[in-house]
Amino acid sequence: MAGDWIKFELATPDKPEVWAIAAALSIDPDAVVGKLLRVWGWFDQQTENGNAPSVSKMLLDRLVGVTGFCKAVIDADWMHDDGVTLSLPHFDRHNGKTAKNRATTAKRVASFKNKTGKSNATSNDEVTPEPLPKEEKRREDNNILVPSERERIPAREVIELFNRVFTELPEVRLIDDKRLNAVKARWKATENLRSIEKWEKFFNWIKQSDFLMGRDKAEFKCSFDWIFKAGNFAKIYEGNYHK
Repeated sequence: MAGDWIKFELATPDKPEVWAIAAALSIDPDAVVGKLLRVWGWFDQQTENGNAPSVSKMLLDRLVGVTGFCKAVIDADWMHDDGVTLSLPHFDRHNGKTAKNRATTAKRVASFKNKTGKSNATSNDEVTPEPLPKEEKRREDNNILVPSERERIPAREVIELFNRVFTELPEVRLIDDKRLNAVKARWKATENLRSIEKWEKFFNWIKQSDFLMGRDKAEFKCSFDWIFKAGNFAKIYEGNYHK
């Protein structure tokens, strides 16, 4: 291999956590993905188990060039801070194990030296520690390079359904990537809304809310973009506007 690898899901740019970080920092979601890769790569190279004691958020913010980036990642629950250690949850699922392999090799070298009482430099005849098995390394690399399957999400159909159901609300005429990605994020985050039929029921349920439809306060009426913002969507889904 030309270099070290870390696992990266193709669906990551559409995850609600990415959009939440982007909204908190007022930057493009694609920029968030690039900066996350920088942070994940740093943890892979510099830590063995995803824990970085005595490393400040300021240092990692400087690494990605965005003040407050680590706080936004922590708020999205993709990084933990206990006041002493910054850590990545589920680190072992995603890292390339390069740091772990380096640590394992170092331990084997140390173990060999302890047993022989000598270093490799003292004699050309001494046996060097066994490296990581090539077959095991090959299997690991193959697993890293296999992309996860992306679920086909009918985002455009959901938007068209919105226009049919909500005749009282402004029609969505511009179906751009931002709106399509917003639908995909809500689809992925909400297990009970993974069919067009369920979305139709959900939209009709929204119509029953006097607040959302502007029937009790003329100065407010929800819109497509308002509904599909992560925070607003969660409140709607939990019934906060149905009384």
